[in-house]
Amino acid sequence: MLQVRFLPTLGSLLTARHAPYIHRDLSWLQFNERVLAEARQNMNPLLERTKFLAISASNLDEFFMIRVASLGRSIHAQGRHGRITAEGKRLLRIRSSILEAVTKFGAKQAEALDLLVPELAATGIHVLRHLKPDDAFYALAKQVFEAEIFPRLEAADHFKFSKISSLENLQSAVIFREKAWFRIPKNIPGIFVASTESKAEACVFFLDDLLLTFLGAAFSLEGPCGILRMTRDADITVDLEIEDPESIPDAIRTGIGVREKGRPIRVQYLGDFPAQFLDSLAASLRIRPDQIFLAPYTLHLQSLGSIANQLPENTLLKPGVKHPSLRSMIPTPFRSLGQHCFDSLKERDCLLHHPYDSFDAYVTWIRAACADPSVTSIEQTVYRTDTISPVIDALKEASARKRIRVVIELRARFDELNNLRLADELRKAGVEVGFGFGRLKLHAKVALVTRKENGVDRLYTHLSTGNYNASTARQYTDLAIITANEEVGQDARLFFDAVWKGEVPSHFRWLVTAPTKLHRRLLSHIAAETAAALRGQRARIVAKVNALVDQKVIESLYQASQAGVQIDLIVRGACSLIPGVKGLSENIRVISVVDRFLEHSRIYYFEHSKAMYLSSADWMPRNFFSRLEIAFPVLDEKVYRYIEQVILPAYLSDTVKAKELTPQGTWKKRSARPGQTAVRSQFLLEELAVREYKGTPLG
Repeated sequence: MLQVRFLPTLGSLLTARHAPYIHRDLSWLQFNERVLAEARQNMNPLLERTKFLAISASNLDEFFMIRVASLGRSIHAQGRHGRITAEGKRLLRIRSSILEAVTKFGAKQAEALDLLVPELAATGIHVLRHLKPDDAFYALAKQVFEAEIFPRLEAADHFKFSKISSLENLQSAVIFREKAWFRIPKNIPGIFVASTESKAEACVFFLDDLLLTFLGAAFSLEGPCGILRMTRDADITVDLEIEDPESIPDAIRTGIGVREKGRPIRVQYLGDFPAQFLDSLAASLRIRPDQIFLAPYTLHLQSLGSIANQLPENTLLKPGVKHPSLRSMIPTPFRSLGQHCFDSLKERDCLLHHPYDSFDAYVTWIRAACADPSVTSIEQTVYRTDTISPVIDALKEASARKRIRVVIELRARFDELNNLRLADELRKAGVEVGFGFGRLKLHAKVALVTRKENGVDRLYTHLSTGNYNASTARQYTDLAIITANEEVGQDARLFFDAVWKGEVPSHFRWLVTAPTKLHRRLLSHIAAETAAALRGQRARIVAKVNALVDQKVIESLYQASQAGVQIDLIVRGACSLIPGVKGLSENIRVISVVDRFLEHSRIYYFEHSKAMYLSSADWMPRNFFSRLEIAFPVLDEKVYRYIEQVILPAYLSDTVKAKELTPQGTWKKRSARPGQTAVRSQFLLEELAVREYKGTPLG
């Protein structure tokens, strides 16, 4: 790797001094800044802005539970022998930078809420804070407290610092002058929405504000009080290399219980807490004082995302309140059940671009397979799915007539309980259920339908970048291909056979899997583009991923840039690569698109090699080495050209929602040049789907 001098502004972001990699956690915090920025964008409808503010808070919760917790464990390991190593000092520097950035971020969240509150009020949505007896909605607030909160509370307990350590993850407590305290049940919502008598207006009350306003009087407690919220280490590890498969669900349940009592990572607070109290609290929990944060007006910003579901219809219909409904389309072959679902696939592959193409297309295909007597078996992986899923319902109903096999990853983070319930439900219906295995998380998204045609098994395969989840398919952008390609079907058959045997799948004709080959295949393709550029041939790489942090891949991209390969990277979240640095990465451009839908599709494109893959895998060590992933090639010529000529250029030309990473490690807004038409990629892609892709290779 070349030695490159970086600007001082970049130095604080680097993993180590002079190392050409931005630390993944610091880069992730920049991503959350981009999310919060959408809460301040006047072009976004008000509830869209409110949603982004809520997402910024829930993102931060998970960041502390997983990433900051992991960093803390690493620091502890470095100081285990009584002295701080050089690596320990580096990690301490990173943690200090993170905690400092989070403090500043809280102030920005408060500013965003300040901007939103009066604009929401103008539409009849009143977000109430700091309630006083003479406020117009004080009586309504008291009514909500007495009806919805007070009956769920237990009597006050005597306060001791040691009792704070009994709070579960993301649980709150109200404390009165270090004398009495209330543990707040976790099943009480973070916000309450109540309509006025005329139903013309709606009031939004935060749980913590209602508690601080009414709790003392309700229990005859006087004096100042405050409320705090605990965040714990929630990164549980469960190895499924267990001799008795029936004991796997119990191992998962045990792990979930550990999460609720993990090591304290963060405390947020509101109200009257003197500095001496906060210092004593830090000492009692064995955390640093800078891990205690003053909340931005409320401990429940993350709950704001749910208000749209509770507002009256007349409020939602007001101009500027919400986006128009998505015009999600169903491709012609999937507009009704029947054999034509399969006949069409024999002619050409079908590309589904969610949410612009409705997930109902996949549901229709699965239902057609379930109803078709010629279909002998259906197999599918599950990582995250709906609590009530039309796909799962169809599979359960069909299990009496044909073989249905579902492989569930029980360790999908924060979805473990849902997946345990799903496993029980499927087994009771007669479905064969398997689990992920060993240290590898099953993250691949694949379904296989076997159909008897003229006495021969014909295989139909669905491969996707996203989960089999109808709810998130309306909120995330993902790409899926349904194909009757026999060789791809045989690969899918080998995949399922290996997984059911507890083996790591390999030896495919077309599919590329992690942890066996994906990392090496990517490095090989990057090397091929590099060699082509050195020969003076046209070479280009375009990749769209959620995160890019693998240092070997980044180093290969740097080398490709130095050889003259043109590289465009569309990275939604953390990006450790530094673009545009002379002598290192001057041929690399990095953009990030944060818009109405969460960008979730992964595309790898290598122009000289004429290779394109869609995948469930990001360019991260965990995806390459700790998960069972699939990258699948785009083999259909029309689908290939559509992604190459339409989807990727749409993102790369976005001048409304895209931001570009600078050589200084900052993100700048991209704007249309004078005379240039502004492009908003998600709106463009939605419009193409509505027009049934006329004028494109898919038309």
